[in-house]
Amino acid sequence: MQTGDSATLRFTVTDADTAAAVGSGDLAVLGTPRLLAWCEAATCAALADSLSAEQTSVGTRVSLEHLAASPVGETLDVQATVAYVDGRLVRFQVAASHASDGRVVGHGEVTRVVVDRERFLARVSQAGG
Repeated sequence: MQTGDSATLRFTVTDADTAAAVGSGDLAVLGTPRLLAWCEAATCAALADSLSAEQTSVGTRVSLEHLAASPVGETLDVQATVAYVDGRLVRFQVAASHASDGRVVGHGEVTRVVVDRERFLARVSQAGG
């Protein structure tokens, strides 16, 4: 992975994606938790070709501004671009825009850390038991 690597994913807002459905409000517009999930999905897609089968990444920090509403049926393009790499730490700039007119509806930063999936899960199970 290197600075500039990116991925863009396209999503269409459904009833299951609304603030009312995800518990972040009572309106039938895209909920911020779903927007965040879509941004994280784009970061994972941007890393996918750089990780071995033994590796995965985990989110460690998020800063997201949700700027505008997106009604059910609206299609969004969500892009994640690698902005910084320091060993296992990867920081992304993320942005979501309406596919119809390019209007930016959210942007921010997501930080992920690349981990060995088996070691990570072993530590989690030890901590829980």
